[in-house]
Amino acid sequence: MTSVRHSASLRDPAGYLVKCGNRLIRVIRPEFVNEYRLLLTSSWLQELSQAGSVATYRILHTDEAVGILGHEVANCLCLEHEVISLPSYPSEWPLEMLCAAAELTLVLCLHALQQDVGLKDATPFNILFKGPNPVFIDLLSFETRDTHNPIWLAHGQFIRSFLLPALLDAHYGMACHSTFFINRDGIEPEDVFRLLSPLARFTPPFLGNVTMPVLLAARAERQSSKVYALKKLSDPDQATFIQQSLFSRLTRTIQTSSTRRHPSNTWSTYNETCSYTSADTTYKAAFVEQFLSESRPTRVLDVGCNTGIYSFLAARNGAEVVAIDLDPEVVGRLWLSAKEEQANILPLVVNLARPTPALGWRNCETSSFLERAEGYFDAVLMLAVVHHLLVSDQIPLDEIIEQASRLTSEWLVIEYVGSDDPQFKRLLRGRDALYGWFGRDVFEKILSKSFEIIRRNEVPENGRFLYLARKRNVH
Repeated sequence: MTSVRHSASLRDPAGYLVKCGNRLIRVIRPEFVNEYRLLLTSSWLQELSQAGSVATYRILHTDEAVGILGHEVANCLCLEHEVISLPSYPSEWPLEMLCAAAELTLVLCLHALQQDVGLKDATPFNILFKGPNPVFIDLLSFETRDTHNPIWLAHGQFIRSFLLPALLDAHYGMACHSTFFINRDGIEPEDVFRLLSPLARFTPPFLGNVTMPVLLAARAERQSSKVYALKKLSDPDQATFIQQSLFSRLTRTIQTSSTRRHPSNTWSTYNETCSYTSADTTYKAAFVEQFLSESRPTRVLDVGCNTGIYSFLAARNGAEVVAIDLDPEVVGRLWLSAKEEQANILPLVVNLARPTPALGWRNCETSSFLERAEGYFDAVLMLAVVHHLLVSDQIPLDEIIEQASRLTSEWLVIEYVGSDDPQFKRLLRGRDALYGWFGRDVFEKILSKSFEIIRRNEVPENGRFLYLARKRNVH
């Protein structure tokens, strides 16, 4: 078995991750072994792991670790991590998911505080989602805390990478996921300060989290040696109380930031603009339901998921579902619904025409969406999405079908929307001549190059067609 050091852990001084086939091993360096052996065997952390807040793990015997890794790990401590099958990143999360990750971070801070342990960093990259549930994955972020120190050193990072992106999204509609394409550590208070009106700068929650830090920054720079000096209190209970109060205040701010102040109308008007009657919607759902109940796919990708009707159908039929849409508000609402139902759905802000690229050092710290997704799913749903890719994004039809074949290992449920359809015409905006070639015969011809058409049904009244297709050369 080939072992490869995982680039996502290159910044961690205490250890590193190694991917061995489908297994994930964390190697803790010798100088940190004693501290983490004590931490990893503590009952409170094991309870958090069993509850699902922290990814599960087990400590490996040295001989077992060597057998898996294929090389010596002298004086190191090795543990095997739970593998979360399809990782996602903050650049793919809507506001609601970023806030859920922030709340989990603060909950763990409060738990750790009672054990004289703290979090040395506070980044969304410490969190992955299992379905709709956030899970903390970076065990080496925990460290023994100086009980006399009232300062949480990761406070500034939490503000930059969680709180400020959430505030800008909630109050000004600046989608928080886009922040992480530019800067992995979020956004600086100075950058937010420049965006705010004079009035907003002096109103909560921006006064304490943006304006005061900016106004005090110049003085802090002049007194840097004093600012960063370790401040200890004689009473450890007082130091604990100060940190506890901080975590509680941050939690309240995050909770109030998880609600959008200026929601768009995308969600509320979809049903009026999608050209479907109630009967059509029922027919379409029945087509998908029949496929799901007959074929029982285990991993489903719902492209252009919108309201999530078909994502929920797949989840209720036992599938693990990843639902993608380019609208962060739509994805956020789907996440709330999936969380409430505890449906096995991972909603992500992903535009298939411009999917998440690989990011970070040497483009290796986070993999692209396509790298994670291609071949992962045994069924892909592309309902009411092809005409958007074809017209709005100008992706050739053969490229769309080719991408679908790369994403699925077996099944494709796809919808044909003809050029005479009202929605197609709305997208064309008078450029009808450009798509005079497009018709159902062309669609089926190109689809058939990669897929065998198993079933085709016309949706009553609106002239659209639904196809169940199976990838060719599937054994």
